[in-house]
Amino acid sequence: MSRFPAALVLSLSISAAFAPSISAQSLSANTARPNSGLATGRASEDQAKEPKLEHFDPTLVDKALDPCNDFYKYACSKWLTANPIPADQVYWSTGSGLELWNENLLRETLEAASKNDPNRTPVQQKIGDYWAACMDESGIEATGLKPLQPELERIAALKSKQEITLEIARLHHLYPGAWQQADNQTNSPFFGFTGQQDYDDASKVVAQIDQGGLSLPNRDYYLKTDDKSKELLAKYRAHIQKMFVLAGESQTQAAADAGTVIELETAMAQAQMDNIKRRDPKNINNKMTLAQVRELTPSIDWQAYLQAVKAPASDHYIVTSPDFFRAEEKLIATHPLDQWQAYMRWQVIHRAAPYLNKAVVDENFDFFAHTLAGAEQQQPRWRRCVRAADRDLGEALGQAYVDRAFPPDSKARTIQMVHAIETALGADIQSLNWMSPATKEQAIIKLKGIEDKIGYPSHWRDYSSVKVVRDSYPNNVGQASSFEFERWVAKVGKPVDRSEWTMTPPTINAYYDPQLNTINFPAGILQPPFFDPTKDDAVNYGAIGMVIGHEIIHGFDDQGRKFDAHGNLRDWWTAEDGKQYDERGKCISDEYTQDVSDAGPGVKQNGLLTQGEDTADNGGIHLALNALEAALKQQGKSLDDKGPDGWTYRQRFFLSNAYSWCANVRPEVTRLIVTTDPHSMPIFRIDNVLSNMSEFQQAFGCKAGQRMVRANACRVW
Repeated sequence: MSRFPAALVLSLSISAAFAPSISAQSLSANTARPNSGLATGRASEDQAKEPKLEHFDPTLVDKALDPCNDFYKYACSKWLTANPIPADQVYWSTGSGLELWNENLLRETLEAASKNDPNRTPVQQKIGDYWAACMDESGIEATGLKPLQPELERIAALKSKQEITLEIARLHHLYPGAWQQADNQTNSPFFGFTGQQDYDDASKVVAQIDQGGLSLPNRDYYLKTDDKSKELLAKYRAHIQKMFVLAGESQTQAAADAGTVIELETAMAQAQMDNIKRRDPKNINNKMTLAQVRELTPSIDWQAYLQAVKAPASDHYIVTSPDFFRAEEKLIATHPLDQWQAYMRWQVIHRAAPYLNKAVVDENFDFFAHTLAGAEQQQPRWRRCVRAADRDLGEALGQAYVDRAFPPDSKARTIQMVHAIETALGADIQSLNWMSPATKEQAIIKLKGIEDKIGYPSHWRDYSSVKVVRDSYPNNVGQASSFEFERWVAKVGKPVDRSEWTMTPPTINAYYDPQLNTINFPAGILQPPFFDPTKDDAVNYGAIGMVIGHEIIHGFDDQGRKFDAHGNLRDWWTAEDGKQYDERGKCISDEYTQDVSDAGPGVKQNGLLTQGEDTADNGGIHLALNALEAALKQQGKSLDDKGPDGWTYRQRFFLSNAYSWCANVRPEVTRLIVTTDPHSMPIFRIDNVLSNMSEFQQAFGCKAGQRMVRANACRVW
């Protein structure tokens, strides 16, 4: 399966580097929609008592504002004013209530399963005991740092740099991340390793080795020299020192070790491929034989590593960034063993931190969630434990969620919308005046080859080999991590499993996988206010319809278009059509290269980083509107007919779309997103998109010269 599935990321996406640092799951992984039924400013513990789903309400529009000047503010300002960010959150959006509602359902399932009933099923035993161990604060406090000691002792016992390899393999088993290639790197010590569909022959699974080694969100946090970046790096050094002290080191030793970690991680950051170049799959499709991999990094005993991680023989190895590994080889060769021992001690402490006692958890929160993301308070433990269980045993837990929250009628209506939007793209392709018949034919073949996956997997994952106990949260995380790592590695050389999902059923998100050519919509996002069975088509097409269109367009964005219907990295475009596409894509990237004032002075979004997501936003809403128009026509209606609330269907469509992106965001998170993430901020996902659309201007009577009427309107799809 592709390690670069293009996700909608409805939440304010935060780098996966935060996954081990803020909570058991990245803040971007489960996206939120807010809850108007909850009093503003209440703590999350109170909010958890009565979570309610929110429904689109057009009366929240601020009619004192001009929709043609700033539609995001027109649609969202009242909601934003009434919904400040709670102290334990780094953003608060119109989906945060849904996130809370979903997590509360999971909590109820976990609590019921945690009762030590001898009649529990094996699945109930695992999720229930996982929950009991995670929620056992007194037991975790009493255990203290004992879970770290075996790992720290193993590192201290290393006699030579030749022994580092087996320690890398152990760290990759113990902590989540080694199999998960992300936008910037694989968030694991030294490098990442996984099974990956071959880029040139997607029917095969081969081994892939990815750049890694960093603990901050991406390379820019080490390399930028502006005052804010230098301040954050200094605070990171101080944080490392404090963590070493908590782990038992003297202040002097901790200070020296913190300096070593910064030096090594900075050197690895300098060698990493940047996230813009990394977006292009051609840049990471570097095939090597095992002999070539050994020659690239002779300091790593690849035979020992592959044996330790139980890796099958691979036809070849994809090395995403050979330059990174050349540099890492020099680092291993030139830095003494004691410095690498300090680095590995840090990796153990850092990655285990969320699962340890309060002093370590609090210090970890203070830097990663407070300093980097702006959170004022730690999230309640129950939410952190729900997210950990969803990450580690997600398909065991997800079965109960689907049974309670996703009726067959919701799945059937979603499938109907998906088919309508796919039909709209087919018509759009045929109507393009800049695409030749030959390329259109290939585009239609790819479109017809998309597999629609709705709600949940066709078969559930078997966790029977994962040993879960009631008295050791760190042990349970290690067991689940080792299971998942080996599960990915074991894919090498086996047939591709097309039925697999990379998101759990309760996740409020969606994604397109370019190598499976699938669109995937978990049950978690198919709830109000995204998908609302009580609302009319205009509201649903404006919200979930745009999501559906967005994911379909990812198969045809600036990078998705490089894969064919079978998931192979193959250029199926004529030279002239490719040139025409790139010209239209440049319009998008130029438009979205812009200052982001909320992140502080001098912070600029790079439109080349966000181009794929921006293309999907712009194209997705066109498809959803066209599908809505066709649906209304079948009912004998038009987009400009008025409903009982006085709004036209066209207006309700755009209002519902904007409402789904209303979000208050802390400036620290804004800076983080702009630096690391390929998604634009919510305001740009509305104002930039709609200012390109004559259909929007028609809906609200906007005229040339107004801010929501872009003189150089961009359009790819």
